[in-house]
Amino acid sequence: MEDAASLVAERGHQLEVLTEQFNEARENLQSQQAAAAAAEDEVTAAEAELVVLRDQLAGVAQTAYTGDGFGALQAFMTSGSPEEFLDRVALLESVAGHHNDVVDRVARAQAAAEEAQASAEKAAAEAQQQVDKVTAQQAGLQSEIADYQAQYTALTAAQQEEADAAHGGRTLAAAPPSAVVANSAAAQTAVDTAMAQLGDPYVWAAAGPDSFDCSGLTQYAFAAAGIPLPHSSRMQAATGQAVSRAELQPGDLVYFYSPVSHIGIYIGGGQMVHASTFGEPVKVGSVDMSGYAGARRIV
Repeated sequence: MEDAASLVAERGHQLEVLTEQFNEARENLQSQQAAAAAAEDEVTAAEAELVVLRDQLAGVAQTAYTGDGFGALQAFMTSGSPEEFLDRVALLESVAGHHNDVVDRVARAQAAAEEAQASAEKAAAEAQQQVDKVTAQQAGLQSEIADYQAQYTALTAAQQEEADAAHGGRTLAAAPPSAVVANSAAAQTAVDTAMAQLGDPYVWAAAGPDSFDCSGLTQYAFAAAGIPLPHSSRMQAATGQAVSRAELQPGDLVYFYSPVSHIGIYIGGGQMVHASTFGEPVKVGSVDMSGYAGARRIV
């Protein structure tokens, strides 16, 4: 019984790692899609500037060759006095200088447009690669989930309890503190929002409003406080300020394993609220479960 339960528990942890890798891939996809969109905006702006400058250049050229722009000899021949000649020469020099300036600006704008286009094409290609990666990971994850659910369901009730215990000691939900008091309004909102989800089911890669995985719950809770977090335990574990186990305050993120693959919100008294694992709802548990790796203060 112990062997079967241990194997299923280990498979559950591996699936949790895969889920967080998938979540991180989705976050990267969003970033790359945003970069591609920004690059396209740069192309549009560069091309619009190029059109304006080309029109200016055409106007300067027309001025130079159809009346206002004539040579120094013609200025000399048609001037009524030395002063008028000098005025016309100064005008010629001004027109020529403006022409050269516009030509330079057109060249720079052309180069900027070409560079922006190349950047946009690169960003689009990288985004497409990430789409393909996420699509493949999603298909693989769904297959892994189905296999794990079948293995877990095949266990006896006693074996399921053994598997739950082996997966980080997350069996019985602990009683939450009578009142959780955070040091800031934002942290209080995040804690209260997470606590309001107690009993909601664990679903891989879910981020609410009625089901969650671990990083989906923390993302959902902090979003209620106006603080955006990525849907990835490893990315979340790199945000904010590191705090020691002894310095934990309600609202701090606590994360587990290496690489990070689980995360929850500290609520005081050595406890956290978290979306634990398959077959277990959102609940309160000890931060001293196996695999504790660190904590971060977001607010």
